Amino acid sequence: MRLLAVTDIHGNSKMSKKLAETLQNEDFDALLIAGDLTHFTGAETAEKVLEPIMNLGKPIIAVHGNCDGRDVPGLLKELGISAHNKRVELDEIGIVGIGGSNITPFNTVWELSEEEIRGILEQNYYDGDVVLSHVPPYNTIVDRVHSGLHVGSRALREFIKEKQPPLVVCGHIHEGRGIDRIGKTLIVNPGPLFRGYYAVIDFKPEKEVKIELRKL
Repeated sequence: MRLLAVTDIHGNSKMSKKLAETLQNEDFDALLIAGDLTHFTGAETAEKVLEPIMNLGKPIIAVHGNCDGRDVPGLLKELGISAHNKRVELDEIGIVGIGGSNITPFNTVWELSEEEIRGILEQNYYDGDVVLSHVPPYNTIVDRVHSGLHVGSRALREFIKEKQPPLVVCGHIHEGRGIDRIGKTLIVNPGPLFRGYYAVIDFKPEKEVKIELRKL
């Protein structure tokens, strides 16, 4: 299965249109969106961002980010693409979603305690599932900000260490674009789509996962 992963669009509909144009020539099975479709705006902006991507006619699985407006999660549910706090099946794989982020110093729209993040994982995860999370796991390449601090979720990191999901797709930290590993788990932050970044993931359950970081 070939998955395309994007995150942190932050309302840039021009870039989502450019992505859709690029993907017209790409053979893929589904698109994963790891949150922050908007930049502190609502469903109207999210719809503009999503429209060109949805017109591709491919399955989309998404979670909201901490900067998405209050009505964005409801829109994702209405469109049938939300994976927040649930398990979604895509052909032979399960995907568990975590929207929002861990607690930040900025009091953003959607923030969760570490206990809430752990609870979502424990309630929904089955062995072998993919995790689609806006927030990255703590102390990885993908959660490090410019100052060098690691700001990801400690609960997500501990869960990964214990359960070893094959793949975690995340975002949130714009400068954290990259690929890392915790044990057998591959972790990818595609980088923000508003800067033209995305990732291509070749995924087969119980086989090697291959990830390619790309730029439009």
